[in-house]
Amino acid sequence: MIRYEVADGVGVITLDRPEFKNALTIEMRDDIVAAVRSARSDANVRALLITGAGDAFCAGMDLSASTVATASEPGYEPRSTSEALRIGVQAFIRELWDLDKPTVAAVNGAAVGPGAHLALACDFVIVHEKTRFIWSFAKWGLVVDAGGAYLLPRLVGLPRAKAMVLLGEGAVGQEAVDLGLAYRCVAASDLTNEAKALAARLAAGPTRSLGLSKALLNASFETDLAHCLDQEGAYQSLAATSVDLAEGMAAFKEKRDPKFTGR
Repeated sequence: MIRYEVADGVGVITLDRPEFKNALTIEMRDDIVAAVRSARSDANVRALLITGAGDAFCAGMDLSASTVATASEPGYEPRSTSEALRIGVQAFIRELWDLDKPTVAAVNGAAVGPGAHLALACDFVIVHEKTRFIWSFAKWGLVVDAGGAYLLPRLVGLPRAKAMVLLGEGAVGQEAVDLGLAYRCVAASDLTNEAKALAARLAAGPTRSLGLSKALLNASFETDLAHCLDQEGAYQSLAATSVDLAEGMAAFKEKRDPKFTGR
């Protein structure tokens, strides 16, 4: 119930369960992980785009398939929930965050809980004026999961993150940009084309150096200055061995646009 396609250097994951607002089944969850891993290993994929079919991005996990649905039943094993998270929604957050290629989320409608975090684990989030981010963990008596406690404070700050998780405060359209959740808000009719254009632009870039810069930025909140500078030097040394750096230097000298190949 997801579609994964590759064209012109961009891998596209489409959540395709519109009749259920793209709520994630176990199969969909696992297929997202598999698709991101495929994008990582495929040299022809230089950027990844995630979107949803229909009028929603992702309504979170389908709770009928969740281990917490059986929490009140005799014999419930608490470890089953932590293990389900580890191999499930935590896995696709980790895969996206660590992917050494740029990622774009085209959030075409409601993004709820883990569905919101699926988008926020991407490097660029594009929304339209009616896109809605929703956090309903407290409503269900659940703890924030799918990396939300990591992602939200880094994007919006701790006070706002607490309001989102503990009070269920959401964000709509341009507000998501203003708060730091999203990169750009566009007209709903332009969302797909804008997201594809951004993904294509990223796919045409120097893939190796973009991935290394992404890794530096993603680790910056947990890294002291000395270690960050050491990593910067190591990563710049790696980039210096790439074909794309040689092309970038040649293009600069020849006063032309570079033609990067992702190598």
